[in-house]
Amino acid sequence: MIRIGVDTGGTFTDFVVLEGGHRRAFKIPSTPEEPERAILAGIAAAISGGVETGLKEVVHGTTVATNALLERKGARTALVTTEGFEDVLEIGRQARPEPYSLTGRGRDSRGVRDPLIPGPLRFGVQERVLADGRVHRSLSEDGLERLLERLRRARVESVAISLLFSFVNPEHEERVATRLGELGIPVSVSNRILPEYREYERVSTLAINAYLAPRMSRYLGRLADGLTDYGRGGRVGLRVMQSSGGSISAEVAAREPVRTILSGPAGGVVAATRIAKLAGISRLITFDMGGTSTDVAVCLGEAPTTSEAQVAGLPVAVPVLDIHTVGAGGGSIARVDEGQALRVGPESAGADPGPAAYGRGSLPTVTDANLILGRLAGGGLLNGGMVLDESRAREALQGLADRLSEVAGRRIGVVEAALGVVRIANANMERALRLVSVERGHDPRLFTLVGFGGSGGLHAVALAESLRIPQVLIPADPGAFSALGVLLADVVKDFSRTVMLPLEASGVGREVELAAAKGFADLERQAIEALRQEGFDSARMRLERFQAMRYRGQSYELLVPAAGNPVETFHRLHRERYGHANPARSSEIVSLRLRAIGITEKPPLRPARPRRAGSGLQPAGTSRVWLGRRSTVLPVYDRSSLHPGDEISRPAIIVEYGSTTLLPTGWGMVVDRYGNLIISRSAS
Repeated sequence: MIRIGVDTGGTFTDFVVLEGGHRRAFKIPSTPEEPERAILAGIAAAISGGVETGLKEVVHGTTVATNALLERKGARTALVTTEGFEDVLEIGRQARPEPYSLTGRGRDSRGVRDPLIPGPLRFGVQERVLADGRVHRSLSEDGLERLLERLRRARVESVAISLLFSFVNPEHEERVATRLGELGIPVSVSNRILPEYREYERVSTLAINAYLAPRMSRYLGRLADGLTDYGRGGRVGLRVMQSSGGSISAEVAAREPVRTILSGPAGGVVAATRIAKLAGISRLITFDMGGTSTDVAVCLGEAPTTSEAQVAGLPVAVPVLDIHTVGAGGGSIARVDEGQALRVGPESAGADPGPAAYGRGSLPTVTDANLILGRLAGGGLLNGGMVLDESRAREALQGLADRLSEVAGRRIGVVEAALGVVRIANANMERALRLVSVERGHDPRLFTLVGFGGSGGLHAVALAESLRIPQVLIPADPGAFSALGVLLADVVKDFSRTVMLPLEASGVGREVELAAAKGFADLERQAIEALRQEGFDSARMRLERFQAMRYRGQSYELLVPAAGNPVETFHRLHRERYGHANPARSSEIVSLRLRAIGITEKPPLRPARPRRAGSGLQPAGTSRVWLGRRSTVLPVYDRSSLHPGDEISRPAIIVEYGSTTLLPTGWGMVVDRYGNLIISRSAS
């Protein structure tokens, strides 16, 4: 049986195919308007050999939800909330992310923010549940009937229901959900998706979910229908990568798409932590440079998660991996901006038309610059399966060079323009790396940079040098690394409950301990049932308990493992995160959180084959490369010819199917036992 990992990017769709213990990777151009077309075409190519046993499972990292949110192409959505609280989405928080802006992003000339659900589609119902769960004002059937009729007249495509304190007592919310089920459209309910306090974040998360649900449901439905031809008489399993680093069934992803808005980048982080662990590396910074964007994260042994993320300026309070994304990739477009400065990105040429070198585009991109600088070693991608048009890339960069010459008042050539494009792109990515490391108190000199993505190897060492990172790891199949990551991910489901349990400085009292134990027991019952529905037995389940804790009076929490002494752990984590702690001060448990893990079948990660006796490392050719204002001829190595123990101690280019790695002056490389390229400063 075949298992396939798929990662849909803006330029390419990547595939990792597991068959009979063997692994292979390939890419095909993405089809952004209908992403499933590229996926189904790739799957057809993967099993074209007529495998009798058929396709067992597809695990998918998707950008459908992300793009729909960024582009505001979701459904016509209604919000149903407690009467008097219809404008929570518009009021938000008092924090000003741009204190010197009169309006700020996402606001009109009056300074009013642009909410995901407009005012006419926000409906209040007459009901009230108090903070302790007591019903202060009952929900009437007449009120529900009127609400139903108003929603019908509004012709909404999806509904979000978030009533006050439903995370304590969900009775009213469930009654509303049952009645609105008569509409026959997706209904998102806050106590099922995010049963936690903080009204704005909860409503925002739920609004995003409802906004994306119809589109995601249709997309996954089309994909599932297309997979039926490959099951050889059985159903093909379809799982979707979550933003939190675990996967869920397609059915759950269709109902709760807010959990998938960082689906694609999450796969790469999962794979990076697994590969780094095999290589004996516990402190790593992931650097995933694809065609349209770059994603970075700091991992101290494990991939970190947060419940305080923002996507497109909107709070997302479900757990997501702590990944920072910038619009810098191989397809990022270079231009001279209104201030007469060279800019690169965030606009991207994407898959269509793509960089000029791909034969259809006309605007200069980072890929075009690398091609002109000789860093793609021969001008072809995908082992020659995709020939690059160097003359078209040169023409595009010539236009940029002419524009720069006008601004500078001197002649700027194509090579100088290309070097400038790469330098600006690197500066954009360096800022992202500094944000997740230096600005959060991490010293990059203590980390290894794990570079992957189709363009990662071309830029990773230059960025490591800028940040004084001593070592770079380029894994095997870096171009399809996120597709490998989705296959490595377990099924993960997150459960939570707000409890507000006070703690004394001396520790956890017996009463609080019993209340927490009862809360966790309730969550575990839900988790076990949910994993059973996903097909896992008890032997393949793992439950992890956490507590969101804070000092009394603080606004935000730290996630603390519930095992051991959580109070001591909280003080230690607070000191690590903020640089100080106060053990004499009382703290509190804000919420209980349970991470339920269904352990999946993993692709084998075996040591690479050693070199045969008598054979030596030889370059496959040479390429004239511009590393600065002078060009030099560098040897070009085919990565498939490298074996554990091989070393390269001079500048070189290493080419492979889905990526290219540049080894600049002052750096050397050795291949480790798993086939990773370990790059560090040369002794010379």
